[in-house]
Amino acid sequence: MKQSGYDKTLQLAKKVDKIDRLSYILMGFAHIKAGQIVKGVGFFLLEIAFIFYMINKGVTTLLNLITLGTVQQGMVYDEAEEIYVRVDGDNSMLMLLYGVVALFVIIGFVILWRVSVRTGFQALINKKAGKKNPGFIEDIRSLFDKNIHMNLLFVPLLGLFLFTVLPLVYMILMAFTNYDVNHQPPGNLFDWVGLRNFNELLLSSGKIAQTFWPVLGWTLVWAVFATFSNYFLGILLAVLINRDGVKLKKLWRTVFVLSIAIPSFVSLLVIRTMLNKSGVINMELISLGFIKDPLPFLTNATWARASVIVANMWIGIPFTMLIATGILTNIPSDLYESAKIDGAGPFMMFKKITMPYIFFITTPYLISNFIANVNNFNPIYFMTEGGPLTLEYFKGAGKTDLLVTWLYKLTKDSFDYCYAAAIGILIFGISATVSLILYNKSNASRNEEGFQL
Repeated sequence: MKQSGYDKTLQLAKKVDKIDRLSYILMGFAHIKAGQIVKGVGFFLLEIAFIFYMINKGVTTLLNLITLGTVQQGMVYDEAEEIYVRVDGDNSMLMLLYGVVALFVIIGFVILWRVSVRTGFQALINKKAGKKNPGFIEDIRSLFDKNIHMNLLFVPLLGLFLFTVLPLVYMILMAFTNYDVNHQPPGNLFDWVGLRNFNELLLSSGKIAQTFWPVLGWTLVWAVFATFSNYFLGILLAVLINRDGVKLKKLWRTVFVLSIAIPSFVSLLVIRTMLNKSGVINMELISLGFIKDPLPFLTNATWARASVIVANMWIGIPFTMLIATGILTNIPSDLYESAKIDGAGPFMMFKKITMPYIFFITTPYLISNFIANVNNFNPIYFMTEGGPLTLEYFKGAGKTDLLVTWLYKLTKDSFDYCYAAAIGILIFGISATVSLILYNKSNASRNEEGFQL
């Protein structure tokens, strides 16, 4: 059974003298005693810096994280000057951010403390055993040799923390506050509200819950249609082009790949212009006598939803076609020859050989594509901007809005950051749950050794 870092530290502690356990309080004490002066002093200075930070800023920052501010910005009458003067208030947004930073500083210090204790005890044990401990210069050299991974990963990990982990935790905590249009610091502070936002989204009978569930339903319907229409039609297109007897295969593939070369938002805006009431499609249909009035491609909820699904095919099918084309070239030709000898036709070979083989290999892609479509912002926003809008929905949500586009509107237009953060957490929960369930039930997970017909 693999030992945890805590168990290893306890075992090392039993092998050193009691006086050496001062390292639990004075970081670097064991290193200095073991002859690693620079490393020991470095650990000790880091401990002093942490204590200074906590006394000077840390404790106050953690207390502010609990209250998120108590003083609101406003005008106060100055009796001495006989005028109203502005009093700067607390900023709940900054207090939340600094509080999150303080929590990570504490977590980082705890990790550093454990490393200090464990490596210090190990250095003492090595010294007692007559082994030489590496000096400061040797430690530096090791960062460019056997420990080069630590050197190379430092900047990426720092960037991951600053630009991913920290904002993510900040957003998660925001979901448990009332940071909305009515609570904008420093004029109006926001506060902790627990699970109230989730209750209003999921369980209440208010307008926001009456918006969330229909938007969630359409999001899942959109994700299913957008994923599987592109998937199966892309495979069908690849099979048709790859068939024996089809000439100019490279030309046909190039024609469809051209839609990938054009940025998707450009294609979507062009399609939107074509589908307008005065767009080229309606005008041509009217001029040919097929219709008298323009078709409501973008103004009717059902038509708009169908339109974005069809427009998404133009963008997504070529991607699947390229993936399927690469897979088709790797299917052993012996399988098709054996099937022909047994009397199987093209459809039966596609059903029994081609499709199972492609599906086995592309299952992870299919799952990731489904999750991507749950968060597929571009087709909805550039085609319909979530419309057509309806007064039945909460604050500007429309009939084609996905959860992600509604989240965007809540932050950009309504400033309801708390609801947007809560929706973001729910999107993550849905995406993670669906992807894990589907992948664990797929053959790609249960039969990792290979494909069997």
